[in-house]
Amino acid sequence: MTPCFTRFAAIDWSGAKGARHKGIAVALCEAGRAVPRLVEAPDGVWSRTGVADWLVGIAGEAPTLFGFDFSFAPPFVARGGYLPGDAVPDNGPDFWTYVDAICEDVDLGAASLLEVAHRRHFYFGKADGVKAGYMHNRACEAHYLAGGGGKPSTVYDAIGAAQVAKASFAGMRLLHRVRGDVPVWPFDPLPAHGSLIVEIYTSLAASAAGRAKGRAKMRDAVALNDALERIGSERHEGAMPDDHGADAIVTAAWMRAVARQDALWTPAPLDRQIAATEGWTFGVI
Repeated sequence: MTPCFTRFAAIDWSGAKGARHKGIAVALCEAGRAVPRLVEAPDGVWSRTGVADWLVGIAGEAPTLFGFDFSFAPPFVARGGYLPGDAVPDNGPDFWTYVDAICEDVDLGAASLLEVAHRRHFYFGKADGVKAGYMHNRACEAHYLAGGGGKPSTVYDAIGAAQVAKASFAGMRLLHRVRGDVPVWPFDPLPAHGSLIVEIYTSLAASAAGRAKGRAKMRDAVALNDALERIGSERHEGAMPDDHGADAIVTAAWMRAVARQDALWTPAPLDRQIAATEGWTFGVI
């Protein structure tokens, strides 16, 4: 049964070091066509713990679909383990618990896992050898690539502006903190009612909104409103948000537009092993 949500939240995430992160943006919308609104952080700039507290605080108010743009787990199926050769758990929720336990970084950060605790698994530059040796993908990412969706990032690539490694492991700490209050799909089954957390690609939402590959970012009001109109949302009024805010606004509107599509909750390759270990990105079929 497809779940029924009445609110939709998209969170553009950040794995940066520190306690406040200008790269985090939160957009929220209700059912209908009203444009998603950006949610202001309590202290002006979001922290990761602030996002966790906000999520838990509103999840019980109405059935809300929360989308986060980080990888919920490293690849497992193709390699037989998250960090082959190291003694770590073999399922997503237990791995999140492990990550949270070994990271003492401020504000749910996880840089120490990459830089110290499991350094040999991550590519930081030429000194680590051939980069191709680190480019492992989850089943979902391989399926997305094979279907022409574009080349996804891997959590083992820790260099460059496009890397998702630090954001993803920081996100796993958040998942550990909030899962007792809100289930996480597909590691947890779809709830009959209530709120749910899913993994998203903001670029997938941008593509659905008519943005061409390589031009997913919307940096002016014309581009933002064209994208919103294409997915059935009213236009954004007022000051143009930064690119993080624009990504979150469009993605929240897209989640609202597609959340009732049964096929998105039952992708053919998603089996029990993948669901328990790697998870799946909502919208990839």
